[in-house]
Amino acid sequence: MRGLTNKVAFVTGGSRGIGAGIVRALAAEGVQVAFTYVRGAEPAQALVDELTQTGSHVLALQADTAQPVEVKQAIKAVIAHFGQLDILVNNAGVYVNSPVDEVAPDEAALAHLWQVNVHGTAQTVRAASEHLSAGGRIINIGSGSNIRTPYAGTSDYAASKGALAAYTRGWARDLAPRQITVNIIQPGLIETDMTPTDPATVASLLQPIMLGRFGTAQEVGEVVAFLASAAAGYITGATLNVDGGWSA
Repeated sequence: MRGLTNKVAFVTGGSRGIGAGIVRALAAEGVQVAFTYVRGAEPAQALVDELTQTGSHVLALQADTAQPVEVKQAIKAVIAHFGQLDILVNNAGVYVNSPVDEVAPDEAALAHLWQVNVHGTAQTVRAASEHLSAGGRIINIGSGSNIRTPYAGTSDYAASKGALAAYTRGWARDLAPRQITVNIIQPGLIETDMTPTDPATVASLLQPIMLGRFGTAQEVGEVVAFLASAAAGYITGATLNVDGGWSA
């Protein structure tokens, strides 16, 4: 155990994929976890039920990080339910594939991408910062596409995650007087229910990964748990690539 028992975490976008892996990893450390979801109440409730059966304290909240009012309401609900906030994990994000020479890009989708991945995350940090305990943790989930382009059409998504990396360094400076650390994890190719299964596609994706496999959501979650722990108390403003050597 990492000494996180009874700490309180707020995880955005926690009902599936990497987010669910983060929720599971924190709950396994004794953290009381609240997480948000936008749609799909059934997967969210299934995760709550799964972890409640193990004795964990987990709360699912429907909130869209693109909507500042909903984020503030969710954070208030966390404080009302658990009485404190120690760890913020900004995992919510969306992806849009849009090559720069696309004749008619989906401007609404691109605006939504920036609202969720950048502005929404900033709004979440602003809303949560007044409640975060001294010595708290903010952990942002970025993307390896910020430093290596996996395929065409990812420039807008990669740029949004690059902005989040820049924000991470700035927030680390802003919150250092309160001993709140701010770091960013940049996952590579992580196996989820959206991972391609076609053998040729899989082989192409695995080729540049040193370890020769996809990562798992649980592995990302374990890095989050480490950064949330006292063992990472002298790490702030840092970028951790969790990508099997893909970015090296």
